[in-house]
Amino acid sequence: MVPAAFVIIDALPLSPNGKLDRRALPEPDAALLERDRPYLAPRTPVEVMIARIWGDVLGVERVGIDDGFFALGGHSLRATQIVARLREAFAVDIPLRLMFEDVTVARLAEAIETLQWMACRPSEAVADPATSEKVRSR
Repeated sequence: MVPAAFVIIDALPLSPNGKLDRRALPEPDAALLERDRPYLAPRTPVEVMIARIWGDVLGVERVGIDDGFFALGGHSLRATQIVARLREAFAVDIPLRLMFEDVTVARLAEAIETLQWMACRPSEAVADPATSEKVRSR
């Protein structure tokens, strides 16, 4: 677990009880987060929609296709929000685990396009190789 950003403050905010007041901690400015790669704009309608949803949920103005979910400040609660919005937008069952597999906008777009293709062709989306052979031999 590596923090996505560091914020330098003069002193830790304390509650009246002398404990750390987590709610008073400043949020890191997503625009100032150092990116590993240069910004590449979304290329397809699927990438555009994913970038828009990520930007809305994560509070980031500009989301590129190579931006990582966790690098932009994502966490498990935001992942569930994003998956719910993606399911609604694309009408496919997107597994939550996809968000935890070093996902970028481009990789998630590929996964969604594959899920959409499989939903349109359920007879060709066979998981068991033995069953797949039987289907091919008919």
